[in-house]
Amino acid sequence: MDTITKKTIDIEQVLRNKMGKKARWVPGFAVNWLKKIAHEDQCNEFLWNARDLKGTPWLEACLEFLDTKLQVVGEENLPSKDDGRLYTFVSNHPMGGIDGVALGTLIGQHYDGRFRYLVNDLLMNLPGLAPLCIPINKTGQQSRAFPAMVEAGFKSDYHMLMFPAGLCSRRKKGVIHDLPWKKTFVTKSVETHRDVVPIHFGGRNSNFFYRLSNISDSCVKKVNIAMLFLVDEMYKNTGNTFPVSIGKPIPWQTFTDRSKTPAQWAEYVCDQVYKLPLPSQD
Repeated sequence: MDTITKKTIDIEQVLRNKMGKKARWVPGFAVNWLKKIAHEDQCNEFLWNARDLKGTPWLEACLEFLDTKLQVVGEENLPSKDDGRLYTFVSNHPMGGIDGVALGTLIGQHYDGRFRYLVNDLLMNLPGLAPLCIPINKTGQQSRAFPAMVEAGFKSDYHMLMFPAGLCSRRKKGVIHDLPWKKTFVTKSVETHRDVVPIHFGGRNSNFFYRLSNISDSCVKKVNIAMLFLVDEMYKNTGNTFPVSIGKPIPWQTFTDRSKTPAQWAEYVCDQVYKLPLPSQD
């Protein structure tokens, strides 16, 4: 998105883009409610003030705006930016917002902005973030161009930052955990000879969000209602410090062992992520 205006986030336009002519049947009170939940005015104020920033500097400004800090252990496990190799960074996705911004900032600072996300295509509406993104459509049918975009991302000269669960974590039986990880990062890392760096991000959304997401997943499967509240959840976490643990790179050759399928290797890496001890917070 090249044009930056004082209303970059326009909920009414998003509805028109996603629903076409059906958008006109959405009641006005519902549109206003969505604007409030999405913090449209606050987001647009930040986006306007940060309109000259792109990539990692934009992410840094976002963290500063949200007064968010990280407490990191294992930073020495991040491969050198000068070793001439490319890596796939994978993390759990407990929050669906701040975690993505925070880890993007961490990776972007270490590698001078040389990374790309696989993210929800709605985030392409953010001009400062869009240059870092390979979009994934999570609100409708997967784009036919998706495989080509993933292929281009992994064959590029950029490191890849992924949240293999796709959606943010859910709470089941009192435990907050990712949904099953997709195998894409395994197969593509093998194809492009990228070692995989596991990252454990500590954080959580509100009890309301987890109740809503479970209801949405069970009863309204075609529409991810909980996703509408992710910006609101991000604002609820303003001012917090989040623990992060970075594990040692897993050689891509590990995943060529046929004792496990790519899906099983993805599950294995997910397990390794959750085993990484998070730093204790004072």
